[in-house]
Amino acid sequence: MSTSTAGTRRFRRSALVGAVVATALGGGAILAACGTGGQDGAGDAGPAKLSVADSYIPLPPAGGMGAGYLTVRNDGGPDQLVKVTSPAAGSVTIHRSTASTMEQVDSLDVPAHGALQLARGGTHLMIMGWQKAPALGDELELDLTFAKSGTISVKVPVKELTYRPGQS
Repeated sequence: MSTSTAGTRRFRRSALVGAVVATALGGGAILAACGTGGQDGAGDAGPAKLSVADSYIPLPPAGGMGAGYLTVRNDGGPDQLVKVTSPAAGSVTIHRSTASTMEQVDSLDVPAHGALQLARGGTHLMIMGWQKAPALGDELELDLTFAKSGTISVKVPVKELTYRPGQS
């Protein structure tokens, strides 16, 4: 084999290795560029635009714990419900129920352009330490605190124990 043939093969091999490395690095840069800007899904959604609907508290037993249900609608970017308080109750905690357990949680996600539904058998509020025993027709103020949107105050009606929204 001549020196020029061996030199040509080395050159081709080096050029091929260089092309592979350049392609790999270029592809990585493209993938990195695709991943920037709004990795949490908020890039295009903007700030959260929250509203509360279908809120109610089934009449609790005298002096007992109560449950709170509502729907947080979101016409904007994602947020999180991080705290609930009430001037009329000693404590309000956020819970999640499964088929066999109920556990307190620190927060609940409010999806972008979606809804967080607190409903019987699922996520809900537990209300304890009433300032005065609630009666049918009373309204309890709940202050819902969100990670990005701040606090929204809502008046939640006390309904009969068998009440279900949307049913007469």
